[in-house]
Amino acid sequence: MILTVAAPIIIGICIVLLLSLIPDAHRRKFSAVFVAGAGAAYLSGGAMGGWEFAFTAVATYCAFRGLESWTYIGIAWLLHTAWDVVHHLKGAPIIPFAHDSSLGCAICDPVIAIWCFAGGPSLLRRRHEPVV
Repeated sequence: MILTVAAPIIIGICIVLLLSLIPDAHRRKFSAVFVAGAGAAYLSGGAMGGWEFAFTAVATYCAFRGLESWTYIGIAWLLHTAWDVVHHLKGAPIIPFAHDSSLGCAICDPVIAIWCFAGGPSLLRRRHEPVV
């Protein structure tokens, strides 16, 4: 049970650290594209029928707005969290052969969202280093 919660949190932190390696000038735009891809992750499974398309459209809109706003990227990650919970409860995980993969995703995504709501700062750069 501890691994079910701890591993996704660690993965979320690792994702944030990896995103922190991207220069400030490109980090938000890359993150917007990244969350757009996550928003379409369930599309091929089709467990929720037409609602999969509706969710993808909303997530894509948030990702598009995220090109200019960290807040929208954070909202998109929280929307994906909610969709992960729906899929977990339905028994249609994001990785078909990994029963708790949607649950893990629902735990991981808010870690990324919190970082986005903080403005997507680099967690690896020293404060005195100039931004290039």
